[in-house]
Amino acid sequence: MRPDPPSEPPEGAKDEADFGFKRVPAGDKPALVRTLFDGVASRYDIMNDLMSAGIHRLWKTALVDGLAPRPGLTLVDVAGGTGDITFRVHDRIKGAVAPGRITVLDLSLEMIEHGRMRAWDRGTLEGIDWLVADAEALPLGARVADAYTNAFGIRNVTHTERALEEAYRVLKPGGRFLCLEFSPRVRPILSRAYDAYSFRVLPLLGELVQGDRESYSYLAESIRRFPEPARFAEMIAAAGFARVKVRLLSGGIAALFSAWRL
Repeated sequence: MRPDPPSEPPEGAKDEADFGFKRVPAGDKPALVRTLFDGVASRYDIMNDLMSAGIHRLWKTALVDGLAPRPGLTLVDVAGGTGDITFRVHDRIKGAVAPGRITVLDLSLEMIEHGRMRAWDRGTLEGIDWLVADAEALPLGARVADAYTNAFGIRNVTHTERALEEAYRVLKPGGRFLCLEFSPRVRPILSRAYDAYSFRVLPLLGELVQGDRESYSYLAESIRRFPEPARFAEMIAAAGFARVKVRLLSGGIAALFSAWRL
């Protein structure tokens, strides 16, 4: 059964943030998230394949298909960690006369280092910058990117609205916003099995493969704490974006959000 998440925090708890089903001081959350992802970085990609039976690859391909990368693209890939989105985009525009540039940013140094090692193994040594940075305070100028992507990272930020405002700030007018995230609610026919998988199987996989049950319990809890797709679409629009669209994937397990910076 799904554990009952705590009720919404009272009005006076603005200095707190969700960390899974726990409430923690808002200032502590970035370090907690950083520590969690530093700990899982070495087997992050293996766990993604195991947890989703490889379906995450289809979701990420759907994001890149939606982006339709072209030569000369300047992309900001936030929470890009081990490079899954970046490498897909890079492979589509490599060899062009003006291939463009991708900046990968992640809160976790270990995730960034793992991504760099993957790039080295692939021979992808040009056109990508790797930076440790917080999605709420990107170390980039305003209006510098043609596109912004974030795959399964935005639910881990402390203040979602600030991360969306940063996405808007770094995009050029006419820039594209694409975000892939898990949904807290799936189709009713899937809900019982999905809850059992999330709260029993995922933590067990984490313990067997990673030796870390707690991080994968957090994963399931953080999904349930994230806004439902319609609400998150409203938040994207409130940050200034236009033409916001939502595409539910795999019975609502994941959702792909797209929008434009006018």
